[in-house]
Amino acid sequence: MTSLRQQTEAQIEKTRQAKPEFMQAIDDIMATARSFAEGKEALETGQKAPDFSLPDAAGNTVSLSQLLKEGPVVLNFYRGSWCPYCNLELKALQERLPEIKKLGATLVAISPEVPDESLSPEAIANLTFPVLSDQDAQVAAKYGIAWQVPELILEHMRADRNLDLKQINNGNGSVLPIPATFVLDGQGIVRWRHVDVDYRKRAEPDDILAALAALAD
Repeated sequence: MTSLRQQTEAQIEKTRQAKPEFMQAIDDIMATARSFAEGKEALETGQKAPDFSLPDAAGNTVSLSQLLKEGPVVLNFYRGSWCPYCNLELKALQERLPEIKKLGATLVAISPEVPDESLSPEAIANLTFPVLSDQDAQVAAKYGIAWQVPELILEHMRADRNLDLKQINNGNGSVLPIPATFVLDGQGIVRWRHVDVDYRKRAEPDDILAALAALAD
């Protein structure tokens, strides 16, 4: 089976071949943001995860406190359905969802997109875990992963991708979450995390499952 890391690396290489100058500029931005990339501001392991209440794709409110009543929670913050790396990640997580559930955990994904735009109806039908909307990135900020996106990337989105983040995120046009995954125990304590401002790098599902398995030891 091809790992998520191999899939994202293939996507990076594909984009690098098509837009070498842009990808070099992204490399430079990521290099200068390394302290943030290492999660300097992000919620640390051992800390209590802030509670939240957010709407899902159907407009229903989901709270972290409710989810924790069922056991451990895997929180995945992603940029949006327009991001190919995010789509690879969500698909990989969906494929491993039975194993996540077998370990007694609930998986939840969070992005800034408005509820009815977070995913296409087809994509929603293919995901069997909650996808929540953090439109103003306030929850991402509580977790220390709200990122003011550099203008170079915003211009790339506008000019090359024809993306209007203000419309997609209902007013928030410049702040995105750092792609991050937090594994919380049943008390809401962070026991494992993956945080990287380089949106091309994501948590490997095998590592998430290992962290969940460790909770049962």
